[in-house]
Amino acid sequence: MPLLQRWRQAISRMSSASPSRFAVLVFTSIIFLWSLLLTLPISSADGTPTRYLDALFTAVSTICVTGLSTVDMGTHWSPFGNVVIFLGIEVGAIGVLTLASILGSVVTRKLGLRQRLIAASDGNALRLHRGAVSESQAVRLGEIGGMLATVALSLVIIETIIALFILPVFWASDLVTHWWDAVSYSFYYSASAFTNTGFAPNPGGVAEFADNRWFLGCLAAATFLGSLGFPVLFALVRWARDRSKRPGVHVKLTLAATLVLFVLGALTLWLLESGNSDTFGTRSPIEGLLGGSFLSVMARSGGFSTIDINAMNDSSLLVLDALMFVGGGSASTAGGIKVTTLAVLFLAAVAEARGSSDLQLFRRRIPHDVLRLAIAVALWGAMVVGLSSILVMSLSGAGMREAIFDTISAFATVGLSTGLTESTTPAAQLVLAVTMWLGRVGTVTMAAAVASSERKQLYRLPEERIIVG
Repeated sequence: MPLLQRWRQAISRMSSASPSRFAVLVFTSIIFLWSLLLTLPISSADGTPTRYLDALFTAVSTICVTGLSTVDMGTHWSPFGNVVIFLGIEVGAIGVLTLASILGSVVTRKLGLRQRLIAASDGNALRLHRGAVSESQAVRLGEIGGMLATVALSLVIIETIIALFILPVFWASDLVTHWWDAVSYSFYYSASAFTNTGFAPNPGGVAEFADNRWFLGCLAAATFLGSLGFPVLFALVRWARDRSKRPGVHVKLTLAATLVLFVLGALTLWLLESGNSDTFGTRSPIEGLLGGSFLSVMARSGGFSTIDINAMNDSSLLVLDALMFVGGGSASTAGGIKVTTLAVLFLAAVAEARGSSDLQLFRRRIPHDVLRLAIAVALWGAMVVGLSSILVMSLSGAGMREAIFDTISAFATVGLSTGLTESTTPAAQLVLAVTMWLGRVGTVTMAAAVASSERKQLYRLPEERIIVG
């Protein structure tokens, strides 16, 4: 049997036996490949090999579309290194399970049922064990091929449009000396914004354009679209083409929760920082509100900032912690526990207060297994953040304020930092790298990969109630 055919059969068996393990293996392998590329002398600006820990951390941050770094992204990397990072951002934006599905379809030369289920699990983690779940989906199993096309097209179309919008900004700036520099900067920023990464290729980063409303608005729009999630974008495109296919509950809930968190975050950050001269205190009310709005969008997973995060009030950092932990939409380039998870938990609390046995929204009933999944995601996320924060504080001696903020930023793949990530010890940086990996892989995917197999219980034990609350 030819070696290539054996390789295809091995990958096919692996993806069929445990899609989640296969996805984690593919994702992790790509990270290590990128880390090796970034250690090459050609990847650094001074032509010397980059320390492997820095290369590994950058690779994890790139593939996990986070934006945290241990080196100066604007000066450390050469044009070749920036190309590697740019390609890594695009690869990481696709998603863990979707990426595994695409690789499986390439190897087996078809998008079969197994590949569709793997890709579908990126939009609904219930499918990891249950396959084609029964309730109505934002993206149905038969439409997975169309969703994968939407992922690719949205990356190309949206990033190109945003790049063309901000191209004049670089032409008019003193940062570039040639037209190709302006083009490369435009596409780099566009990709970094839409994928919710937050890397900047120029020294000084986005702070160089702190007074350019057009530039910041384009970045915020790209970040917002990227944080909605590919299933939502696919459903909206489908609805625009055929008005009879109305968006489902998932799309409506994602949009509503995203807008509510954005408005509340913008107003809260503006009010809390209005008296801080190091952030928004010296700005006019309009400029302060715009600054708060930009930061509210970027806290969802964007990672860009025009102000010094460490100069913010403790109360504002706590608000940012909450926004980052929630993150963006499911199956998006954003991280966090996702806005729909928070919304389902809120609906459960409201239903319990009203004495209702069902979770109801938009004239639909939400199954209880969705609530169980939301509780699991929130608890696993809190456990990862708590344990990582303790380790970072122990290994670096950092204070709780900085450690918790940078840890949540790593878990939620945001990229905002108090400065701790770059200055902390190598051991703490390694903890943050693992936290980024866990945040992008996803707590449910990781739990399914660790579990040996699905347990099918053929009996039910007697019921006995405990006291809660």
